[in-house]
Amino acid sequence: MAEGRVSGPLAGVRVLEVAGIGPGPFAAMMLSDMGAEVIRVDRAQSVRGGDPSHPPADIMNRGRRSIGLDLKHPDGVETLLRLVESADALIEGFRPGVAERLGIGPEECLERNPALVYGRMTGWGQEGPYAPMAGHDINYIALSGTLHSIGRAGGPPVPPLNLVGDFGGGGMLLAFGVACALVEAANSGQGQVVDAAMVDGAAVLATFIHGLTSMGLWQEERGTNLLDTGAHFYDVYETADGRYVSIGSIEPQFYAELLRLTGLDSDPEMAGQMDRSRWPVLKDRLAGVFKTKTRDEWCELMEGTDVCFAPVLAPSEAPDHPHNVARGTFVEVAGIRQPGPAPRFSRTPGSISRPPSHAGQHTDEVLGEWGFDESEVAELRRSGAVA
Repeated sequence: MAEGRVSGPLAGVRVLEVAGIGPGPFAAMMLSDMGAEVIRVDRAQSVRGGDPSHPPADIMNRGRRSIGLDLKHPDGVETLLRLVESADALIEGFRPGVAERLGIGPEECLERNPALVYGRMTGWGQEGPYAPMAGHDINYIALSGTLHSIGRAGGPPVPPLNLVGDFGGGGMLLAFGVACALVEAANSGQGQVVDAAMVDGAAVLATFIHGLTSMGLWQEERGTNLLDTGAHFYDVYETADGRYVSIGSIEPQFYAELLRLTGLDSDPEMAGQMDRSRWPVLKDRLAGVFKTKTRDEWCELMEGTDVCFAPVLAPSEAPDHPHNVARGTFVEVAGIRQPGPAPRFSRTPGSISRPPSHAGQHTDEVLGEWGFDESEVAELRRSGAVA
């Protein structure tokens, strides 16, 4: 992808990203990958320069240009509000009340641009007893009821990295909310505030589990259910070389294929697939079988079948797997392999328009394009409002 080339269903949409960490940048990356012009507003104090030919390695900041503003300087605030006048959306990840104290909250921004979509990313949301408290992914997914269900029998809950709170229930929820609000604004001409809270998003991601619980099909004891490693036919198994394979043979025909390829199809004890009382014993049987071959040997045997099988690949291995290569799931930008834009569009495919930028790298360029003349930029620089 040539730097600066824009492709995607959001091409033409202008977004301001007030720099933050974790879910906010991920939402901005998602919007940028889909073609939006996203300008990252970094703190002036974080601007340290940097060689544009050697971009930073933080690939989650890909696709955006960066300007450096001091949002504690009145002229820095005014600069952002002027940019808001030409933007379609703004996203920020401050704790509740901080944007308002800085003078860049929804009221000020929507006064400048009534059609603006104002996206807010927090852990606990904008109100509620926990709203003023600090927190991290692990806390948000805990309070949502989602973390409780993740773990093996007899063990504690296991945090699934920070994928459920920060990224699935946070950044992706914000990107979805902003995209929805942009569609509505195109029809109504009016903007609105999108309150994306990770505790809400983590709860939404677990809707399926809540549904199974309400139907009496899910027990709250971890590691005893169909999808939480309770079942012998839905788990990961260690292989002879100390690696792992994943098995998801839920449907009877897939389970039959699993038994055939493991040589257990003639074992009468394996026939009672849904007898929960037998799951621990049957799991031990399968574990013993999987340790008789290496991971690659199991791949040779099970890939291309309906077992519902895949090797457990390390992040360094995944880009080279033939399926990922065939689909172009991973791409290389500025010498770094990374997941490519998703989902895919038949007519307006997403793209990575540029590698990550150094903080403040494009301040003059962006301000000029967005309506500031050279003398204004020079004065802002002299005052310290921009870096």
